[in-house]
Amino acid sequence: MKKLFPLLLPLMFLFGCTGTSTQTPITIKTVNNGKALQVTGFDPAIINDIGRDSSAKAWETLMAVYRMPADTSLKNLQPVQPGRYVIKDNVIIFTPDTAFNTQQTYFFRYYNFEAGSTLTDLIRSHSKPGTLHYTDLIFKQ
Repeated sequence: MKKLFPLLLPLMFLFGCTGTSTQTPITIKTVNNGKALQVTGFDPAIINDIGRDSSAKAWETLMAVYRMPADTSLKNLQPVQPGRYVIKDNVIIFTPDTAFNTQQTYFFRYYNFEAGSTLTDLIRSHSKPGTLHYTDLIFKQ
């Protein structure tokens, strides 16, 4: 048994570090004749916790809507599209202060603060500890 232990240890480490993700994918779509953005797929517990804070800044730290610049390399320099976030049946509805322009492309950026938190996440993504992981979803009205 002592001879097998060194061989079993790396296998136990690998199986212990891998996990199956059953997380629902985040989806967006315009609603209310293109006047609002509907966001689904976030964990209801997290959404309701954020919803307790009525300030838009709380929402913008985890998710925000931006105008897509003509030069997409400048995406990270865009100001946040101001608006109001409302939760209805575990769905987030974002209504901008100024209506979405039909000729304009927008993107919804959401941050995943749990990504990169484990050693295997860092190895798989080639990320540095402490870096923020986000996803951009592009949409038009």
